[in-house]
Amino acid sequence: MILAKENDLVLLISHDRKRYMLTLRAGDRFHTHKGIVEHDEIIGQPLGREIQSHLGQSFMILQPSLYDLLMNLKRSSQIIYPKEIGPILLRMNVGSGQRVIEAGTGSGALTLALAHSVRPDGMVYSYETRADMLTVARHNLERVGLARYVQFMQRDIAEGFTESDVDALFLDVREPWDYMPQVCEALADGGSFGALVPTCNQVSWLLSEMERQPFTSIEVMEVFERMYKPVPARLRPADVMVGHTGFLVFARKVALIPETEDDQAADQAAHEDLPAPPDDLTDPDQRPPG
Repeated sequence: MILAKENDLVLLISHDRKRYMLTLRAGDRFHTHKGIVEHDEIIGQPLGREIQSHLGQSFMILQPSLYDLLMNLKRSSQIIYPKEIGPILLRMNVGSGQRVIEAGTGSGALTLALAHSVRPDGMVYSYETRADMLTVARHNLERVGLARYVQFMQRDIAEGFTESDVDALFLDVREPWDYMPQVCEALADGGSFGALVPTCNQVSWLLSEMERQPFTSIEVMEVFERMYKPVPARLRPADVMVGHTGFLVFARKVALIPETEDDQAADQAAHEDLPAPPDDLTDPDQRPPG
């Protein structure tokens, strides 16, 4: 049995399935069009029970899931969605005790999921050039009690990462192909690499650069999500589908083996026909979210 405590985040679900997130404070009230819910009537009570507002409307009180926490972040930018975060955590084998780098903190959605996965003994190193983004992300992680598992770094990753031999590294930046040497320096041999880009040509540019580096098991994937209306008598797809939000690229770093002159010549020939990426991505569709 889990009891609600002061300062806990709880999820309230009304009978019409509207969802509300609140932090419990002694003496506070939660106001809705369905009436007022007293925080004191929740604190000290078991979760998974119903509570009524002063108008007699019922709410189910639950502990928020990781999905709930992600979807209730304060956003100052586009976030990486849960439909991508699941494959990221699985493909990159993120787990307790690991050291993980991410670049492109944004609002901190992936940061939150990484911190949730590496606790209690791991650490996430989150790189971002914008101070305002780091402020929002830090607030979001503090709100859910996960900031202790993150070191926020305001730094241009072109200068390199300050950590080495990390277990996994993920890029959500505009031109990830520019940072492959820095990625390989930071990753341990056998470590996992991942990146998110929104367009096909960006995938091609990234793959081209990855082929010059010691990567194996390269994968490219796209994830769609189609929800259904949970009504037994008329089960059907929801009206809105979450379609394309980005391509995911994954790989594993391996120990570098020196190339022969024949290998270098073959590598050069393989890349001659691939158009070079532009100096500046002026097309908004070519810019990754975040």
